[in-house]
Amino acid sequence: MKYYLIAGEASGDLHASNLMKAIRQIDAYAEFRFWGGDLMQEQGGEPVKHYRDLAFMGIAEVLVNIKTIIGNLSFCKNDVVSWNPDVLVLVDYPGFNLRIAKFAHKKGVKVAYYISPKVWAWKKGRVKTIKKVVDKMLVIFPFETEFYKGYQMNVDFVGNPLLDSLKDEEYVPKESFCNKFNLSDKPIIALLPGSRKQEVSRMLSVMLQVVPKFSEYQFVIAGVPSLGMEFYTKYLNGSSVKVIFQQTHQIVHHAEAALVTSGTATLETALIGTPQVVCYKTSAITYRAARMLVKIKYISLVNLIMDELVVKELIQNDLNVQELSYELNMILNDNAYRNKQLSDYNQLRQLLGNSGASAKAAEAIFKLIKENKG
Repeated sequence: MKYYLIAGEASGDLHASNLMKAIRQIDAYAEFRFWGGDLMQEQGGEPVKHYRDLAFMGIAEVLVNIKTIIGNLSFCKNDVVSWNPDVLVLVDYPGFNLRIAKFAHKKGVKVAYYISPKVWAWKKGRVKTIKKVVDKMLVIFPFETEFYKGYQMNVDFVGNPLLDSLKDEEYVPKESFCNKFNLSDKPIIALLPGSRKQEVSRMLSVMLQVVPKFSEYQFVIAGVPSLGMEFYTKYLNGSSVKVIFQQTHQIVHHAEAALVTSGTATLETALIGTPQVVCYKTSAITYRAARMLVKIKYISLVNLIMDELVVKELIQNDLNVQELSYELNMILNDNAYRNKQLSDYNQLRQLLGNSGASAKAAEAIFKLIKENKG
């Protein structure tokens, strides 16, 4: 079978790569063509474009890059028609993927959507489009099933793919990890400033300002390979903070605490079991628009799934050196505060269920193709 996949960011690359691996287990002759990243490339197939050329964050950034985005959409539509896949598999990234889904539906291509757009947070009108053009919606949060039922849609809850990626994780001993990357024996604080240039630029400058206040710790940045060391160096100003690439889970696992940009990384950090402070800052115009459009109590996945404030969220103006230093000190030194967060993490794991999301999603997609072929 021929599978055309589109993942537009780092987390999508991870989950799509595990999905591809699972598809190969049930379809030995699977052919892949995809928009994604390095992890998907490791699974084989034909890469079309890397997600680093697709990631534009916020209203202002989208407007500046609108010609590039339109060009990518046009190219993708022509490429899908040319390759003529048995199924189009879309992974999150709704602004781009829903437009491709509409096009593919008109052309008679079956559409599977793995990891639902966050329509429960904003742009609920997109549900009408999803209902019309998506043949199989595969969701990864338990509350999404009930949300879609409210729109008379039956979706498949397959579990959360992060549990798959973390289940077989092998963590090297801390001493070996520190020796390998020339770290000291001080306890580690992990910095996860995001995966896109725009967000890293905003988040890292604030995160680094707390470093002098915690001299008994060493700070380690989880770097994104596609950005490169040169990009991070300009923010370090000669400080001793280390940047380590492709070791995010190891860094978080060995850290006493983490400062994490809102996104999938907040859930990863919780499932690994490291106390965290969630950070978020964007352009003023994007933030004002988001406040009018987004109808959710929290921005982090941890708090959304638990439906309570498990991890502190420092948003926009609240993300400053004073607030960040205070919250970091709390999760490091207030045992009751720290243990409450860790206890809530255990409840979170129970809500998300067992591993196996990739395999369940692969089976559902393969079944969709088979039913279509009769």
